[in-house]
Amino acid sequence: MKAIIQTSQISKIYRMGSEIVEALKSISITVNKGEYVAFMGPSGSGKSTLMNIIGCLDTPTKGQYILNNNDVSDLSENELAEIRNKEIGFVFQTFNLLPRASSLENVALPLVYAGYSRSEREERAYQALENVGLGDRAKHKPNELSGGQRQRVAIARALVNNPSIILADEPTGNLDSKTSYDIMNLFQQLHDAGNTIIMVTHEDDIAHYAHRIVRMRDGLVETDVRNENITAIEALK
Repeated sequence: MKAIIQTSQISKIYRMGSEIVEALKSISITVNKGEYVAFMGPSGSGKSTLMNIIGCLDTPTKGQYILNNNDVSDLSENELAEIRNKEIGFVFQTFNLLPRASSLENVALPLVYAGYSRSEREERAYQALENVGLGDRAKHKPNELSGGQRQRVAIARALVNNPSIILADEPTGNLDSKTSYDIMNLFQQLHDAGNTIIMVTHEDDIAHYAHRIVRMRDGLVETDVRNENITAIEALK
């Protein structure tokens, strides 16, 4: 299997005045292409810091991070932004949609930075919306959509650039139980289609949709195991 993510003894230290906080302590982890992994842990465990480094939103204080054969450990802000746009599709708990833009415009946004023409952007964005079952909501703005539909728009936006990995940060945190189930159903379909998914969650039941669960505590990997009890899902109707 091809490794998409490889971290080697990465650590992250924050200096807050005279206080030094070691958020990550020598984390070495590999995620292969096509894996579906959940990072779990309580507040302060380091899972969000690790997510930020894997997502190229931050760099490690020490150690090496290889993303899809590129060493991104010491890149500049501009270089990290370019890598993010090409390699990573983000799905956030709060959706992070532009309120005055349509679903189509929100999904097309990463393609603006990637340099696609308007017609190409609209074609690819519409197809991404179709893929998540929202082709008929292309002209709707976020306030005209349900929470689940807004998260689907966010997932379509994450997919539109064909990223190496989908990074989902608490993707069901603002959703009710039924809608959470539908969104996890969709993630499983994306994984079945060959996408690499990394999900950060503090909810044990949500983590069990993933095929591998990495539990963190105090800046360290506590356990890293295959999930032998994957939550069963049904095909979307």
